[in-house]
Amino acid sequence: MSTKRKALPKGIAAGEFDKAIKELKAILGDENVLVDEVRLAPYNKIMMPVPNDQHAPSAAITPASVEQIQGVLKVLNKYRIPVYPISTGKNLGYGSAAPVQRGQIVMDLRRMNKIIEVDPDLCTALVEPGVTYQQLYDYLQEKKLPLWFSCPAPSAIAGPLGNMVDRGVGYTPYGEHFLFSCGMEVVLANGDVLRTGMGSMPNSNTWQVFKWGYGPTLDGMFTQSNYGIVTKMGMWLMPAPPDFRPFCIQYPNETDITKIVDALRPLRIAMVIPNAVVIAHTLWEAPCTPVKRADYYTGPGAIPDAAVGKIQKDHNIGAWNVYAGLYGTKETNDANWKIIEAVAAGTGGKIITAEQSKGSQALQYRFDLMKGKPNLGEFGLYNWRGGGGSIWFAPVSQAKGSETLKQMKMAKDILAKYGFDYVGEFIVGWRDMHHVIDLLFDRSDETQTKNAYACYDELLHTFAKEGYGMYRANTAFAEKVAATYGPVKRSVEKKLKKALDPNNILAPGRCGISL
Repeated sequence: MSTKRKALPKGIAAGEFDKAIKELKAILGDENVLVDEVRLAPYNKIMMPVPNDQHAPSAAITPASVEQIQGVLKVLNKYRIPVYPISTGKNLGYGSAAPVQRGQIVMDLRRMNKIIEVDPDLCTALVEPGVTYQQLYDYLQEKKLPLWFSCPAPSAIAGPLGNMVDRGVGYTPYGEHFLFSCGMEVVLANGDVLRTGMGSMPNSNTWQVFKWGYGPTLDGMFTQSNYGIVTKMGMWLMPAPPDFRPFCIQYPNETDITKIVDALRPLRIAMVIPNAVVIAHTLWEAPCTPVKRADYYTGPGAIPDAAVGKIQKDHNIGAWNVYAGLYGTKETNDANWKIIEAVAAGTGGKIITAEQSKGSQALQYRFDLMKGKPNLGEFGLYNWRGGGGSIWFAPVSQAKGSETLKQMKMAKDILAKYGFDYVGEFIVGWRDMHHVIDLLFDRSDETQTKNAYACYDELLHTFAKEGYGMYRANTAFAEKVAATYGPVKRSVEKKLKKALDPNNILAPGRCGISL
């Protein structure tokens, strides 16, 4: 098949590419090497405000084993062809399944989808990259194992290995996902297989229970990087608590955010509230109710405050909606519930319990997430404006009330400048906050798409000047985000890349790392 009209890897002639494809087919089988435009289409469905061609793959391959990956890497090193590994490819808002640079071959690991082991006594699991959260949930239900895991939102079609490698977060007490990983298997660019931590020892039976092993701890190198292909991951599971009490506290005014954070932070640090506290703005909740923007505003610019207020009134949504839970025994939760009631009363909030939430889609999907039940509830965000455009802006700050209003004002001013709405939430960790904003736009509208790119760029650089770094980023802005972290860090990353991947074949450009 001719490759003249395809996106070719940079510097690779069509003839050389065809030779490589022939060798890949010999390893994987014809059906697992995708080159025609129809079969490649799912790997080029992006939501970012850049042309699809900028992230068009030259091919996609679907290996089913570590041995096949090793064979593939031998061919790619020979021809110096870059490859972009994905697990489930559902990293929506951050780049989806498309490669970081045009012409890279997508390595889709969905066929490697085994739940290798679940230890019900030690509460651990070992999974491959193609395993989804829904698959793991169904497995635990089928085996009647009283174990929970933490998952992001939306999560049913995403997977734990990919989310952990990108350092995603969730909503149970195990919500800092990389923190609760334990042991990786990584195929390096030269085909060597590294097992981190205790996994490097022959016959080890402690790979999923002790993180560190001996010597330098290497696991972090393979998160948000392109130094290897993670093919197995250990994760810790949480025993289902005897008593679980999710709740929502609604607040009427945007300015309430400062007292909310300052009241809840001590409870997070002291582990009275053991899971990440989500503080969601009206416009984050509204699309999951569901409400569409056009129901309340069709004019130019950002949606007016009056329209947002009407949404709050019509659908019983707070200006801020705080989600958290108590996990423990009935006795401990009874005691801690009195603290929650006192905090809500002292800050002017209205508590909604699980019993009072019946019939509310927005509340139910949140409460499910807090017990590790995957769902797709948050996809409602994409109905807010329509048009398929979404990029996530996610700076980190200290968990202090003063930081919230400052960040929100900065974000709202910049978004409004370009005609976009503030659709955001704060996720309060132990001492930090992730401020997650979904910049929603109509990708079929050329002006909106152009404005979305300029808006994101201004958000990035304005926040960076104030010392707010991004914790994750979409692939279109990987280089710009990496640049905000300074030259020394980037120099070290480049040296590691040169040592581990001298031919620069593993996802060059991912997280701004390349030779």
